[in-house]
Amino acid sequence: MKKLIFFSAVVLVLLGTVQPLIADDYTNRNPWEKFSFNAGAFLTATNTSLRFGSGLGVSVDLEEALDMSTENSVYRFGGYWRFTNNRRHRFGLSWFSLHRSARKTITDQIVIEPPGGGEDIIVVPGTEVKSKFNLDIYQLNYSYSIIQDDRLDFAAQAGLYIMPISFSLSASGLAKTEADQSFTAPLPEIGLRFDLLIAPKWYLRTGSQVFYIEYEDYTGSLLDVQSAIEYNPWKHVGFGIGFDVFKLALEANGNEAVPGMDLRGNVAFQYVGAILYGRIFF
Repeated sequence: MKKLIFFSAVVLVLLGTVQPLIADDYTNRNPWEKFSFNAGAFLTATNTSLRFGSGLGVSVDLEEALDMSTENSVYRFGGYWRFTNNRRHRFGLSWFSLHRSARKTITDQIVIEPPGGGEDIIVVPGTEVKSKFNLDIYQLNYSYSIIQDDRLDFAAQAGLYIMPISFSLSASGLAKTEADQSFTAPLPEIGLRFDLLIAPKWYLRTGSQVFYIEYEDYTGSLLDVQSAIEYNPWKHVGFGIGFDVFKLALEANGNEAVPGMDLRGNVAFQYVGAILYGRIFF
């Protein structure tokens, strides 16, 4: 929360310093700019569960069992480029990073399968456990505006989510309990985007992406829905506030036929969050 308040103050100061940039009257201007870069502070509520079957054999709910924070303040960056004269073709890129760590004296038993195999290790209640969970979400997409005029931009899009995920756990007082697991989840997506100029300088921005696949021993699903209200008071500077819902579920057995997917087990991750962002556009 403190990060979000600090970022809000920075945005307001920035907007005050750029006020001499003459406000645009939008009379003879294409409302769909060719380039935009966004930077925002993101306050999320998360829920994560993991089960790994090799390397680190453990099944655990990170927030409940390991006391990882359910509320996190992080940053998100993104931008897009309309690369044709008619501005219907758009390429986008965004990055979101969530890195967490925790230390807890556990109250429930945890069973760990050692990375090298052998007898399972029982971590009994009362043991202090350290854990880390890192997730980065990179999104690349291309969209084409099916309908576009001076008020409405409705587009279909396709792209790729690339998500490096790592988890590590260690228990104090026990030998050979330090272990970690990491993998990269590449997930294609399809979706829709709807932008509306609701008044001069005011926009409604919405989008949704989905993905689902079952292939041999691999199952994956993804849902990402965003909505934001944006105000662009100056010629090249604006800001907005939005809401995002993201759900990810993966289950695999190290299927080498799926590039980059070396997971044995499953991951279920979801967040609901609010974002305050500033933007520069041309």
